[in-house]
Parts: sequence; C-alpha cells; structure tokens
Amino acid sequence: MDILKIDNISKDYKDFRLNDISFNLPKGCIMGLIGENGAGKTTIVKLILNLVKRNSGTIKIFDLDNIENEQKIKQDIGVVLDESYFHDNLSPKDISIIMRNIYKSWDDAKFRSYLKQFKLNEDKIVKDYSKGMKMKLSIATALSHNAKLLILDEPTSGLDPIVRNEILDIFLDFIQDEERSILFSTHVTSDLDKIADYITFIHEGSLVLSEPKDDILNKYAIVKCDEEQFERIDKSHIISYRKNSFGIEVLVDNIQNIKAYEDYIVDSVNLEDVMLFYIRRENQ
Repeated sequence: MDILKIDNISKDYKDFRLNDISFNLPKGCIMGLIGENGAGKTTIVKLILNLVKRNSGTIKIFDLDNIENEQKIKQDIGVVLDESYFHDNLSPKDISIIMRNIYKSWDDAKFRSYLKQFKLNEDKIVKDYSKGMKMKLSIATALSHNAKLLILDEPTSGLDPIVRNEILDIFLDFIQDEERSILFSTHVTSDLDKIADYITFIHEGSLVLSEPKDDILNKYAIVKCDEEQFERIDKSHIISYRKNSFGIEVLVDNIQNIKAYEDYIVDSVNLEDVMLFYIRRENQ
C-alpha cells in the first residue's frame, strides 16, 4: 500500500514551472527527493502540505485527498522544514505545551527523551540555539506525536557528521514497523545512499526518475575510456559524459550488459554521480 500518492501535480510561478510530477511512496519505506537547488523539491513539499495551491493534479495521503481532509491528515504527519518555524522566544517547554494542544497523540515523555538525546536544554529559548540545534529541535518535535509520515526538507543541514548519523539511525528506526514512511528532500545525497529505499529525482521542475535506489545503483555505472572506445558505446545508453586529460568518463544505464564493456574500466556509482551527470547533459 502507498502512504503517499502524487499524480500529475503542476505548479506555475512567474519564472518556474513544476511540470506534471507523479510518484508513489510505499508504506514502510524512505524515499529520497533529490535535485539541484531550485529544481522544485521544496515546492513539492509545500504542495503536499497544502501550503501553496497547485494548478493541477491530485495528492493523496493515507488514501485521503490532502486538501479535502487536510486537518485529519496533518494529525498523522511530522514535518521538518529547512528553516526553523518556532518563534525565537519559545523554549522547548513552551513548544511542548503548544504541541499538546495541536496533536491528539502528542507524547511529552518521548519529546523530553529526544531533547535529552540531542543534548537540548529545555529551558533555553530558540533564539539562543545554533542552526544545528534548531534542526534537532524540529526533528524532536516531528518525532513526538506518533506520526505515520515524516516529511523532511534538508533535515541534516547544519549538523555535524556524528549527529547526522545518529539522526539517520532514528529515521531507520521510525520505519521498522513497516507502517510508517519518510519523504526526505535533500541535496546531501550521501545520507540517502545510507538509508533510502526509493529515489525521486527532480530537475528543473520535471521528473527525471522515481525508482528503487538499488535498481538505480545496479543499472548505472561510470565507464572510463578513450575516444575510440567511446565511439563504440551504444549512444542510446549514454546519459552523459565528461572529458578530461585522462580520457572520457561516461554514465551509462545498461551496465547489466557487462559484455558490452569487457575492455573498459567500469566504476560503480552513487546517487550524486547520477544526479550530476544528468544535470551536466543539459549542457552537451
């Protein structure tokens, strides 16, 4: 069953268009939403949360329309945006009181446990927090009302590597019962290499791909070759390439056909490789 279904959503701005985006997020999974800055990732998050009005398309969460059933749905969604949405003069104690009145399933004990784990002083006000501390506070809040879906926009931004890994482990724990899911929008693709099940890649407002992460990593590869070898590669399988002083690096999408590359140097890819090569091909 899909916890989130996005079908042909579009949003027009004066100088940007999100163009007929469709993808589904299954229950019990983490989906990474990737793309360059300005690709449309945050617009998708805002459309899901009904913070901006779409021009066309439908969004269903828990099989309910996200506009018609907005209040009911939002009881079961945890949200972390890239900027803190808490007033500067609030303390975590104040936030707990406010959230208790918003969410029927708010869990004070769980919230205090996350504050302790993240080393956040519950009497300190938000204004005195660093960017990383504000992000940890947002994550602690999102995790403390038993949400079924987490929507995260750059949740590890500003965090040091140790805290980032700790939070990624918490996200993995969150989906262990296979009843909950995470949509994780980020440009830090190394985080998604570690925890994502699915990847949705947006470029300049359009959908490039939405596939299981393992399928992407098993299908694509970087082939290193010279000019003569390059000419022998089936061009229908070349996504993009770059030339340097040592030869040519080519991203191909058919590495399962390994016989085609027996006399080539072949390197495996990560998500950043795939994203950068796709973006580069616009200039070729």
